[in-house]
Amino acid sequence: MEAISCPTRSIDVRLRDAGLRPTRQRIALGGLLFAKGDRHLTAEDLHEEAVRAGVQVSLATVYNTLHQFTEAGMLRVLAVETAKTYFDTNTSDHHHFFVEGDSEVLDIDTGDVEVGNLPEPPEGMEIAHVDVIIRLRKKT
Repeated sequence: MEAISCPTRSIDVRLRDAGLRPTRQRIALGGLLFAKGDRHLTAEDLHEEAVRAGVQVSLATVYNTLHQFTEAGMLRVLAVETAKTYFDTNTSDHHHFFVEGDSEVLDIDTGDVEVGNLPEPPEGMEIAHVDVIIRLRKKT
């Protein structure tokens, strides 16, 4: 198995801090996921990375792990297109560009977008966050 550049100990601590048991597969996938800084990827992307790194894990386990990480607050889900779910390692409030055709997701600085005139939420509810996704395509 290829060495994972993110220290195992920090992933172990990060998992425990999020309330997750640091299993071998969670540590391996977390190491791959968080080793490259803030990024956006699909379960298929992470599965490919795991296979290349010699981590023996099924695509179903990758999906389950990504959803567990999301529920624990370690990731954010981006519903950019219906066919793919993207996971964002940056859980801060920010918005995104989506490059159609390339299926690439890029961060937008928070200060660059102002969202106003939001509707009042139904009684007993509050707005958790607002996700702005601006779709781009290459000029023809």
